[in-house]
Amino acid sequence: MTKYKFILSGGGTGGHIYPAVAIANELKSRFPDAEFLFVGAKDKMEMQKVPQSGYKIKGLWIAGLQRKLTFQNALFPIKLLDSLWKSRSIIKQFKPNVVIGTGGFASGPLLQMANMMHIPTLIQEQNSFPGITNKLLSKKANKICVAYENLERFFPKEKIILTGNPVRQDLIDIESKRAEALQYFNLDANKKTLLVLGGSLGARRVNQLIEKELNNIVSQEVQVIWQCGKLYFEDYKKYNSDKLITHNSQLITVLAFIEKMDLVYAAADFVISRAGASSVSELCIVGKPVIFIPSPNVSEDHQTKNAKSIVDKKGAILLKENELDENFTTVFSDLIVNQNLQKELSENIKSLALPNATKQIVDEIVSLIKN
Repeated sequence: MTKYKFILSGGGTGGHIYPAVAIANELKSRFPDAEFLFVGAKDKMEMQKVPQSGYKIKGLWIAGLQRKLTFQNALFPIKLLDSLWKSRSIIKQFKPNVVIGTGGFASGPLLQMANMMHIPTLIQEQNSFPGITNKLLSKKANKICVAYENLERFFPKEKIILTGNPVRQDLIDIESKRAEALQYFNLDANKKTLLVLGGSLGARRVNQLIEKELNNIVSQEVQVIWQCGKLYFEDYKKYNSDKLITHNSQLITVLAFIEKMDLVYAAADFVISRAGASSVSELCIVGKPVIFIPSPNVSEDHQTKNAKSIVDKKGAILLKENELDENFTTVFSDLIVNQNLQKELSENIKSLALPNATKQIVDEIVSLIKN
């Protein structure tokens, strides 16, 4: 039996790293003796997160272009050449059967070099509006797995396969975990639970909003699990001591990071979230009523586009950051009292889920090896 070798690259944010790890895990379950190597950007979070998931990683000296003139931009051509050269040497040494890119700076030079060396490549694009790296790589890639329809205007049509985004497999059946989840987070079963997700680093504007609205939210018989991000935990952890006097259960739980995503989704009745691609895909599978507050600070405003693709099909509510002060209180209060709206949002977002994404992407990778 042939022993396969795979190089995967994705990083910069959890939205690029976790899909790459999910793909590697599925490949490993099919080919237990396969070899894996990840390639990331030297000082980005993948250098910690990938080894924590049990895989080896090598770092490239690469960063993105800034939008203004900076010293970092002047270094970009040197970094790019250095990363192309290092990618070539990694590929020559490791001899992969396939190279897989899930976005982020490091996947650019790595897949570019793999294409030049005639090694099959597959790109996985999470967003409804692709970043510049994947647009450039798509010309030479063998296959492009996407999570949204109508990407023909960015990618060669004949290479596109609609698979969805890889998500944690433990999210598929969360209903059965509700009792365990309420106990795990020390919640009151008689109250509704709001889950606030700010992404792995946190979202300043979302945190400011929740702090301002906390009394209003709690006064409506709602308890809160607030993932504020590691950058902001010191500012907001003071709210952790608020308990319900009668039940001694936690009224407000502030967390830097959530380890048990399946349990937190099982406990939630409503979700407020950024609209990163992985979060949107997870929330489709979870099927809870969602208010999306997209980050306006990402390239091409792709979070707004991700959210709109759900909102246009009546699967979620969209509030832009500049509308929060004016509209949040009314929108949130309407949602928690309107059971018909809750039901409609839940059913519609769930109908957009693509739960078999990881398996389908790996099927495509396997077909590249076999051919």
